[in-house]
Amino acid sequence: MKLFVIRATGGTGREIVQQALARGHHVTAFVRSPETVTFRHERLSVLKGNVTDENQLAEAVQNHDAVLSALGPREVFKPSSLLHDSALATTRAMGRSGVKRLLVLSAAAHFPGIPNRIVNFILRNHMRDSLAMEKVVQDNGLDWTIARPPRLTQEQYATYRSREGAAPRRGFSLSRKAVAAFMLDAIEQKKHFQKIVGIAK
Repeated sequence: MKLFVIRATGGTGREIVQQALARGHHVTAFVRSPETVTFRHERLSVLKGNVTDENQLAEAVQNHDAVLSALGPREVFKPSSLLHDSALATTRAMGRSGVKRLLVLSAAAHFPGIPNRIVNFILRNHMRDSLAMEKVVQDNGLDWTIARPPRLTQEQYATYRSREGAAPRRGFSLSRKAVAAFMLDAIEQKKHFQKIVGIAK
């Protein structure tokens, strides 16, 4: 498949790109600074662009099978609308280009529960933007999947538990490798269409 990855230079984005290439897919990495993509592969294309520019995205995303966004906040405590604005540009661009499959990264703290309420209060600016992003994704008629992992780690395992509409029990962390594996599995196995999925170790 031809996969289009937004924020391919972040920790999770790099895992998505590398695992997708290892699985035989063609990958387009859509990044602000192409020079930060330090590895090369015959099935990897690197495109410079702005994740909030609908016209750039509409041209770039044509002829792809799926879009994966690993976009996260640059500074979690500052007010920002980056996630919302990128989701708006991405979903509109996909509508124009005829690409239907979208996977986005969100946060397990949106699920109910006292610990999550505490996280929502502490990271309220990021959580507000993240929730606004989720609403945009859900309102555009695409074949979307929203992945909500807990705290992300740099551990080297790629296994995960998943649960539609809720967080897996006792799921307090998850490796970036496992997040990437979940997102690619969801595409390859044609699972979790128009579902919010909790994932954890």
